[in-house]
Amino acid sequence: MRLLSYTLFLVYCCMHFAQAAAAAAPASADNKSVLPVVLWHGMGDTCCFKFSLGSIKKLIEEQTNGTYVRSLKIGANVVLDYESGFFIHPNKQVDFVCKLLADDVRLSNGYNAIGFSQGGQFLRAVAQRCPNPPMRTLISLGGQHQGVYGLPKCPTLSVSSCEYISQLLNHAAYESWVQNDLVQATYWHDPLHESNYKLKSSFLADINNELYINEGYAENLNKLKKLVLVKFLNDTIVQPKESQWFEFYAPGQDTQILPLNQSKVYKNLRLDQLAKHGKLQFLSTEGDHLAISKAWFIENLVPLLLEE
Repeated sequence: MRLLSYTLFLVYCCMHFAQAAAAAAPASADNKSVLPVVLWHGMGDTCCFKFSLGSIKKLIEEQTNGTYVRSLKIGANVVLDYESGFFIHPNKQVDFVCKLLADDVRLSNGYNAIGFSQGGQFLRAVAQRCPNPPMRTLISLGGQHQGVYGLPKCPTLSVSSCEYISQLLNHAAYESWVQNDLVQATYWHDPLHESNYKLKSSFLADINNELYINEGYAENLNKLKKLVLVKFLNDTIVQPKESQWFEFYAPGQDTQILPLNQSKVYKNLRLDQLAKHGKLQFLSTEGDHLAISKAWFIENLVPLLLEE
């Protein structure tokens, strides 16, 4: 599933970000007091392209006076890293990342994390499954925390290709071979067939405590100092865009969005406790998926990385 249009769109957004970031002035932060930062890219990207996460890594380093930033690479090279976003099951990726982070002595006292698109829910799985080293603040940029029910726009793909992908997810997303071989199927959330989703989703239903309650997941998530959810108000990639704020369609239909505090996930993951203690933060920005400006990033996200 090579979603070329999504990749080109991401490149365009990140090139715009990189051009703006090049002019950013360093902040006066003392890097000795700033926690390291871990980045996880989204679908159609890699850890290290200069026009995408490479530019964001550089900007964070500049704004924090050189704090350690690790942009996660899944596999031995950027080609494998790119392919991981489509073809390596999230459970395998999370296991791999947990070992990487545990072996990185520079993270032993804790770290902050930023997940881009699907990297947001993958890093949340790290926080829930692997509390050591401790993740302090998790910033999710456009993550699909209640999944997706719809395809990214694909104007550069043929009509037949789009129809095939749509049919695959709509009619076979919960087949075991699709769950095993296609990353996006593991967070495909069909509100018209909730029972099927909960029983056969091999990733999202588990980390959302929807099939059974894993108390450790909720306990570890509440160890975060802050969970920051960023929604792109004009998003045409994530459907529904409210998934970025942990909201989703009410079961049985695909038009009405159920408020977060009315969803079972809110209680099952103890998001209500995060909210009660002021640890759950909702941010939004104009623009399409991941179309974030340097100025907005510096104004809204950098201060979160500088908090003690």
